[in-house]
Amino acid sequence: MKPKQQWIQQGYIDEAIPDNIDLHKAIRALCEEKNAVILAHYYVDSAIQQVADFVGDSLALARQAAQTKADIIVMCGVHFMAETCKLLCPDKLVLLPDNNAGCSLADSCNAQQLKEWKQQHPDYKVVSYVNTTAAVKALTDIVCTSGNALKVVQSMPENEKILFAPDYNLGAYINSLTGRQMTLWHGGCHVHERFSIKALINLKQQHPQAKVLAHPECKAHILAAADVVGSTAVLLQYVTQHPRQKEFIIATEAGILHQMQQQCPNAMFYPVPPEISEATTGCHCNECEYMKMNSMHKLYNTLKYEYPYVDLDKQLAHQAVKPIERMLEIK
Repeated sequence: MKPKQQWIQQGYIDEAIPDNIDLHKAIRALCEEKNAVILAHYYVDSAIQQVADFVGDSLALARQAAQTKADIIVMCGVHFMAETCKLLCPDKLVLLPDNNAGCSLADSCNAQQLKEWKQQHPDYKVVSYVNTTAAVKALTDIVCTSGNALKVVQSMPENEKILFAPDYNLGAYINSLTGRQMTLWHGGCHVHERFSIKALINLKQQHPQAKVLAHPECKAHILAAADVVGSTAVLLQYVTQHPRQKEFIIATEAGILHQMQQQCPNAMFYPVPPEISEATTGCHCNECEYMKMNSMHKLYNTLKYEYPYVDLDKQLAHQAVKPIERMLEIK
């Protein structure tokens, strides 16, 4: 066994697991033994989605965390999602299989930068995307997700001056839907920003009957070419509600394809590739390397050893949970 200090330094536990262990069964047994619940985002590997108690987008995962009766929450996603669970459930143990699973979007706007931005716009309210750190949320008036951003903005007075951070593409999309003129932070998701419009057009030419589904974190030219724009949950719902549609072109992280294929096994799904060539990346589609840091091996070890866990300053947490609670009050 590696000393705990080494585990702390590397941010996850890589204790060896015997080859003959059925990880799915072993993980479920640990959940039963410890009254633990596994929450997984649509973007993690399919094996983790299969073993999880609940799979969803950021909004659904936050709602599940807020109402769980479990003693332990394991968040298979990225760090800000685990922080959100801890903010909503301060008395529960919140685990993250790999503490290094960050988020390029969250990294694009830190608390000091947001504080300075607010000082430049003293009469503005701040709407922050859920893909932010707890420190950023503590400076925020209300949080939103891609699934409820429209409702959140529409819940605010029409004459309200709004700063929207950090996702520029989502903010611009909401502006286009509402006619608002929110001031936007120039942040972005490295996965959704690199979809190739040329590749998308080629896919549409090859599959003229296919519907194009895109996440609002994509750039405007990708959204303009889409038939449906929405959160991962909205895109999945569209697929399941249109069983006669047999072809879909997908512009979001490739992990969602597992759920789509499960729901509609007879349909064909074509992921939009990144602008960087396949020869360079070795990948046909966009994947989030942070989401893929979650593995069955790490999930087993985090349950077994109850590490790494999320720990937040109580005063910071007290401020950061308020805008999340305001968001959850919006139905």
